[in-house]
Amino acid sequence: MRIAIIDTSTTRAAIIAEGLREAGLDDQVLIDPAGPIVRQIEACAPEVVLINLENPGRDLLEDFFAMSRALDRPIAMFVDQSDAESALAAVDAGVSAYVVDGLAKQRIKPVLDVAIRRFQAFSRLQAELAEAKTALADRQTIDRAKAILMRRRGIDEPAAYALLRGHAMQSNRRIAEVAEAIVTSEALMGELP
Repeated sequence: MRIAIIDTSTTRAAIIAEGLREAGLDDQVLIDPAGPIVRQIEACAPEVVLINLENPGRDLLEDFFAMSRALDRPIAMFVDQSDAESALAAVDAGVSAYVVDGLAKQRIKPVLDVAIRRFQAFSRLQAELAEAKTALADRQTIDRAKAILMRRRGIDEPAAYALLRGHAMQSNRRIAEVAEAIVTSEALMGELP
């Protein structure tokens, strides 16, 4: 597992690297916090990003939170001092583990494990939500297409659905795609005599 380490202190970065090596995690990349962080992370393609900030100011935290939103990876952030607002902002930004005053070599690996698991769980929830939204939008489009067919052809709902399903099977497309074509056509053509 490749881990990107971001720390403004080379001494602390060395402690983190040593703790990771002791845990059997040797594939590490040190990211220069003074350089373009997102570009460096994309270049090294880590599975996890570990950020350690001693006394982060509001501006520095905002920069790192903006970066976390852009990355689609588990992020573990260690800070020496924090407040409730910063912790909430970290969670909102997608930080998987936000640890205050807890940087110790022996704790790094367990925190990374938790960050990875939380990231995976959150990703699954996001995928399920996207799937549910798509299914709902498809259902609404199919209902609108059935209403159009019922009105145009003078048929009942089961017959309209059977017509949609039959055309979808013939054209090797999803029912929602056929329904979308009907709804789009209706919007373009409007009421025909």
